Amino acid sequence: MNTTIATRYVLFCILLLSWLTNAYGQDKPLFKVRQQQAANTVTNTPNQPKPVVLTNEFKKTTITRDFISEGVAVADLNKDGKMDIVAGYYWFEAPNWTRHEMAPSRVYDPRKEYSDSFLNLGMDVNQDGWDDVVIVDFPGKPGFWFENPRNKPGRSVGAVWQKHIIADSVGIANESPGFIDIDGDGRLDILCGDKAKKQIVWLKPPSKPGDTEWTRYAISKENVPGTEVFSHGIGYGDVNKDGFNDVVVREGWFEGTADNKSGNWVFHPADLGEPCSHMQILDVNGDGKNDVVCASAHALGVWWHEQVSDEGKLDFKTHLMSTTTAQTHSSIMADLNGDGRKDYITGKRFLAHHGRDPGDSDPGILMWFEFTPGKEPYYREHIIDNDSGAGLNIVAQDMNGDRKPDIVIANKNGVFLFENVIKK
Repeated sequence: MNTTIATRYVLFCILLLSWLTNAYGQDKPLFKVRQQQAANTVTNTPNQPKPVVLTNEFKKTTITRDFISEGVAVADLNKDGKMDIVAGYYWFEAPNWTRHEMAPSRVYDPRKEYSDSFLNLGMDVNQDGWDDVVIVDFPGKPGFWFENPRNKPGRSVGAVWQKHIIADSVGIANESPGFIDIDGDGRLDILCGDKAKKQIVWLKPPSKPGDTEWTRYAISKENVPGTEVFSHGIGYGDVNKDGFNDVVVREGWFEGTADNKSGNWVFHPADLGEPCSHMQILDVNGDGKNDVVCASAHALGVWWHEQVSDEGKLDFKTHLMSTTTAQTHSSIMADLNGDGRKDYITGKRFLAHHGRDPGDSDPGILMWFEFTPGKEPYYREHIIDNDSGAGLNIVAQDMNGDRKPDIVIANKNGVFLFENVIKK
């Protein structure tokens, strides 16, 4: 009798465990989805933080330690001639960084929550002479923008910022949308995937003063790589040097034509690495061919993918640049040292999945890479900080009028300004 009871108990436990596993599997949290995307890279993640040496090339200002956004932007919102900092629904008024709210918001728990603001952009959307704020929400949701209420300089407190949905509610797919001038009109567009049609698209801001509507244009056919809600990695540049910019995703590249609204750019499969952040196109080694630089979004590694020829076919060979930090979920290019070449800036998305990914709770490192074409290994790494990191987009812009690009970031560590003090 005791044996029978024990056997039944064991069977009951097995059935219960199976039911719980299935039930949990039907309700995957976001971090589980992303962990699966980067599963092949987990073994590369460091067991302990790598010792780093700070370069003292930047002056750090902590704007706030609150987690309010993983996106960041700068703009002169009150028209006082000074660049303000935007993080989510908040803006910080220069020069004292006084905090104001554009719409009701709150502080989030960095170990339990995601914010409603993944990427930010400051621009005069409706061309009324006042900078507005663009927000890319949680992956797959439509983007939107807050219209500046146009209060007098220094008196924007308490104003109502009207919210506008971008491009007829297109769900913005790919976790690394790009703020890029696709059509060369001098205004930044949004390069991303369309959640519904699984198409590479770009969202164009209003062309005429007073307009508020954005327009959606397709680059690729439907159901193509790089367009899933949680896809990682997208970039824009002339891969094959034919005079037309192309779109790269980690699965390959879409060959550009003179018509960036055709929806028929041809896709060329290629191995451009693991799930990554913004992909940058440049000639790393100085051989006259454009390469691709990217960094791991949720595991470990910064790489440059060298363009090579394989039996006449354009292909890529991957080179590891850095294993200094994991979770490098954003990047931007800017000439930090004034040598005429743009440098590569990236950093840790601190607590990307609330501390549940290998390495994502390590120190928040922010770093940049100086390229040295013709001189191997073709780059030098510089560590800016180890208690900040980066969020889902980075700003590189002159904030203090000294004509050198400074760096602004926002993530689960807070919001930070790094003023460039590199000597030429």
